[in-house]
Amino acid sequence: MIQVNILLLIINTLFIKMKKILVVCLCCLIAGWKINAQQPVYLNPSKSIEERVEDALSRMTMKEKVDLCHAQSKFSSKGVARLGIPEIWMADGPFGVKFEFSWDDWTPAYWTNDSCTALPSLIGLAASFDPDLSYKYGKVLGEEARYRKKDVILGPGVNIYRTPLCGRNFEYMGEDPLLASRMAVPYIKGLQENGVAACVKHFALNNQETRRSSVNIILSDRALHEIYLPAFKAAVQEGGAWTIMGSYNKYKGQYCCHNDYLLNQILKKSWGFDGVVVSDWSGVHDTMEAANNGLDIEMGTHTDGLFESVKNAYDQYYLGDRFYQALQRGEISEKVLNDKARRILRLIFRTSMNQNKPWGSFGTPEHIIAAREIAEQGIVLLKNEKNILPLRITGKKIAVIGENATRTMIEGGGSSGLKSKYELSPLKGIQNKYGKDNTIIHTMGYASGPAAKRSVLPSPYNADSLLNEALNVAKQADVVLFFGGLNKSFLQDREAGDRQEYELPFGQEKIIAELQKVNKNIIVILVSGNAVAMPWAEKIPAIVQAWYEGIEGGNAIANVLSGDVNPSGKLPISFPVKLTDIGAHAFDKTVFPYDSVNKKTFNVYYKEDIFVGYRWLENKKIKPQYPFGFGLSYTTFEINNINANKKTGTTDDVINVSFDIKNTGKVKGAEVLQVYVGQDKPSVPKALKELKAFRKVPLEAGVSTSVTIPVPTKSFAFYDEQTQNWKVEKGKYFLYVGTSSADILQKIEININ
Repeated sequence: MIQVNILLLIINTLFIKMKKILVVCLCCLIAGWKINAQQPVYLNPSKSIEERVEDALSRMTMKEKVDLCHAQSKFSSKGVARLGIPEIWMADGPFGVKFEFSWDDWTPAYWTNDSCTALPSLIGLAASFDPDLSYKYGKVLGEEARYRKKDVILGPGVNIYRTPLCGRNFEYMGEDPLLASRMAVPYIKGLQENGVAACVKHFALNNQETRRSSVNIILSDRALHEIYLPAFKAAVQEGGAWTIMGSYNKYKGQYCCHNDYLLNQILKKSWGFDGVVVSDWSGVHDTMEAANNGLDIEMGTHTDGLFESVKNAYDQYYLGDRFYQALQRGEISEKVLNDKARRILRLIFRTSMNQNKPWGSFGTPEHIIAAREIAEQGIVLLKNEKNILPLRITGKKIAVIGENATRTMIEGGGSSGLKSKYELSPLKGIQNKYGKDNTIIHTMGYASGPAAKRSVLPSPYNADSLLNEALNVAKQADVVLFFGGLNKSFLQDREAGDRQEYELPFGQEKIIAELQKVNKNIIVILVSGNAVAMPWAEKIPAIVQAWYEGIEGGNAIANVLSGDVNPSGKLPISFPVKLTDIGAHAFDKTVFPYDSVNKKTFNVYYKEDIFVGYRWLENKKIKPQYPFGFGLSYTTFEINNINANKKTGTTDDVINVSFDIKNTGKVKGAEVLQVYVGQDKPSVPKALKELKAFRKVPLEAGVSTSVTIPVPTKSFAFYDEQTQNWKVEKGKYFLYVGTSSADILQKIEININ
């Protein structure tokens, strides 16, 4: 009985305690509900972004709104500390998350944990012709940026490749607006899915680095809308880009970072852009224009006190105290300020205050594998006589000649330079692939000077001695791998300076010619972000275009040379035989680099108009060294039954181009089918044909498949300067289906009623 009573006592005690616990839990739930009910709308993630924006805006002072509109450090802008709204942190891209800088200047912060996964250059990504890879690229970049607590990545760059001399071509996506558009959109989506904003740049017409901060671009409305704006438009309307960066140059005599026509009329009004316009660093020149002409955040401006890091230096920006004082005097409407603040708050709620964003990851094995795959898929096989490639050898002597076999390419180039976890050089890749079964000897052959910011430093080596050593090594070798091309020093592939010549630098042409005399088995691998002259190409059995390939570049190149990976890249640019074959160099210096007579305007006249790259070459019947869209493979493809589902249609139709494709070789590979459109008897000058669709088709050996590529008839339109709108004319058109702009398999007639 005593035991029963004790048991009942224990049960009763537990019941009382459980009641207390339940009461406490219920009170907590009620309190939590009350707190949530009283929580400001801008802090409530269950509310829509627009509701949160308006609530936050209503709580801010004018000064707090102004403070949103300019930098507070080299790579950040203010939030609203009083309201718990965080800062915006930006980082240079577009190939990886930049290392940390000091607060006020360009000095590295020398952190030990900011070494990123360096991805291939964007021109190499474009050469893959693979939008799925572009999404993967953006996803890797977004995950690393999120891990590093970055809200904005300053990329991708989508300016059009107008001239092979432009120093930043390696940062862009080629000469064709359709290709750049199709590759930019998935990059943006992959990046922004991580709660990190893409900052698409440089809007617009930043097609040269020579006097980039002073040249005034003069071109037709057709060229602007058909060639230079489509990738930006796709980035906004299809990619949903959250930020856009203005460019340094002028258009219509007005700086592009506060250009009313570009930013207000086109970007925000016509395209419906609801994001933030960020200035390029030091791209702002006037308070009233910056305020009224569409700029939202001013970054990097050179103002008094900035470099001395004095207190309030950032308040001296054009959108700082001067902006605030003009608002107080009524010279600028507060509606202008509120529009900027709304856009910036919207960006903050999409990024740093987005509670659904992933955690991110940094330098993972998966990221490194993705970087290598992207590099492999963009490598282009330009020539392969007698099937010297793939290189499968045992017991041979391999001469690896060229500075580019060992030179670092990740750190240089300007703002896109990175601090990577490591950089696997081409020489190391060759050693990894062939070193166990072959003898590998490396010699420089040529040498440039040390990397420099804005100067050309002489080489410390004797050119004749380097050449003689290279010839001695080549004579003893069974095969020569010559790694040439450009590098990322000043006046090469680098920001703030354009190339000075189309030819290979550092005496490489002479070296290739001399090597060819002592060894016929030469494979030239070009590491560059630009086309180069190739007067030596006819005598070289194999040529590979390798771009700047990032962290795993050496392994990627070796995998392609060995045949472990079949090359499937295609040229996103034309390789002209000589520089004057291209429209930007077919006239005079007023077309490139600028009109030197008028020192006040530095006008650049785009006299080639819409005829950029292959459009110019084909209309002028000039044969290129290698055409746009070209690239060889180690396998062969048979393409049959090319058809279009419609031969007559309207402007609302989609024409489905179908074909059967079979890999008739012995190894896995991929072919890129390209659909171009041309018009018979157009009312305005047009290119003979323009790329309108493409599809990369991977196939195992012996496998066949059927593929359909949709081509909207709206894409046949040209920009009518009379109506300032797009127009599809009635009449006869032709679809050209092929594997490059010069290799057309079938021409199909289409009539638009």
